[in-house]
Amino acid sequence: MSPVFLLLPIFIPILGGFLLIPLKFKSDLARNLYSEAVVVLTSIFVWIAMFGVSRTSVELYSFSSGFSIDLRLDGAGMLFSGMVSLMWPMVMLYAFDYMAHTKRKNMFFAFYVMTYGITLGIAYASNMTTMYTFFEMLTLVTIPLVSYYESRESRYAGRKYAAFCIGGASLGFFAVVMSTVYGQAGNFIYGGSILEGYDPGMMQLAFLFGFFGFGVKAAVFPLYDWLPTASVAPTPVTALLHAVAVVNSGVFAIMRLTYFTFGMDFLKGTTAANVALAVSIFTLLFAAWMAVGEGHFKRRLAYSTVSNLSYMLMGLMLISPAGLEAGLLHMLFHGIIKMSLFLCAGAFMHKTEKSYVKEVNGVGKKMPVTFAFYTLGALSLVGIPLFCGFVSKWKLLKAGLSAGGHLGYASVFALLASAFLCAVYLLTVSLRAFFPPKEENLYEAGGKKLEAGPLMLIPITVFGIFNIVLGICPGPIVAFVEKIAQGIL
Repeated sequence: MSPVFLLLPIFIPILGGFLLIPLKFKSDLARNLYSEAVVVLTSIFVWIAMFGVSRTSVELYSFSSGFSIDLRLDGAGMLFSGMVSLMWPMVMLYAFDYMAHTKRKNMFFAFYVMTYGITLGIAYASNMTTMYTFFEMLTLVTIPLVSYYESRESRYAGRKYAAFCIGGASLGFFAVVMSTVYGQAGNFIYGGSILEGYDPGMMQLAFLFGFFGFGVKAAVFPLYDWLPTASVAPTPVTALLHAVAVVNSGVFAIMRLTYFTFGMDFLKGTTAANVALAVSIFTLLFAAWMAVGEGHFKRRLAYSTVSNLSYMLMGLMLISPAGLEAGLLHMLFHGIIKMSLFLCAGAFMHKTEKSYVKEVNGVGKKMPVTFAFYTLGALSLVGIPLFCGFVSKWKLLKAGLSAGGHLGYASVFALLASAFLCAVYLLTVSLRAFFPPKEENLYEAGGKKLEAGPLMLIPITVFGIFNIVLGICPGPIVAFVEKIAQGIL
């Protein structure tokens, strides 16, 4: 099947979401059915593409010599698009319940659906120009979602998000131009596409511009501050922003820049790679420490996301197949875990109209299913065996040890230290929920249950099951990612 087929999963949600704006629905149910149908159809086409589309590249449009819009599906694109395709339909169900009593639902679901197609465009990009184009589109289409509530706080979050992401794209553009001019049109080729005739110092500088530019969406220090602020958005938005679409697009772009554009042979041992690794190590420790002191429930999870994104970047910046494998695995598994945690936090906030960790005291008896799955997610992210978080953290630990050197061993220390901090900032919530001090129990045993409704509990349960199954039987996924890291797929 021709790679032109990849246009279908990209444009179906973009067009379907755009049509949501003018359409008049007789009921919320009609709108929900339409939105879910568009998303499910897109996911079906994603899986058809994974098994049926040839691995060749197709040029759709050329701006000038070397700068063109090309699509291709390789192993890394399969991993990212497959991950997104499974998560989006689930979170849509959650959003129907969460957004049931809000206004401007057509606008919300329009941008929510369009974001799906643009994220797939990043997954299917065959060169730097294409990825950069969709990367910028992702910023523009998610700004209305961040500022959806139109409060003063929401508008501020939207402005900050726009300023950070557009500013980061300006830095990243330098890397796009340099890699396109001195590479094979910026094409993604495992091992790198940079040719001879360049100044090594200038190309290292270009890599750092790309690392920090694309790293804005991956919330790398000091460009992380937009992400905790953006937690003011509705929980279905923050779940996708902090677990799948935006932040993982940043990690995915840096992975493409590092292994498929500049290449391991060029970057290994360079000052640029060491700077990027050092920044990643610092960010994961700094953000974990910030999470410990954060009292707002969703902002605490947001700082956790900042920390875990740098787990992925740290793995990538070890500049080795083992590091690439570990980084990609953590991208997938962290997405599953953090999606579960955010949906649980959102269910609590939605049902109780409370937002702070101290207000969780005793709610476990009122929301047993929600906080049981929250606890399972927390144990996984800490790195407890039999959960998927252990698998990726173990791979990161091994990659750091095999890399050796001061920064390799520093990455191992950072992993262990941040795991302890992760246990503190996540599991204390579970302890408050199920075992609060008697005098601080905010939810007495009597009275009605506060448990989330079916549309919320279904995705929470599904992601919780994924967390356990992939922890017990990670073999097929690990084997698939290992092939990507070895350049086989």
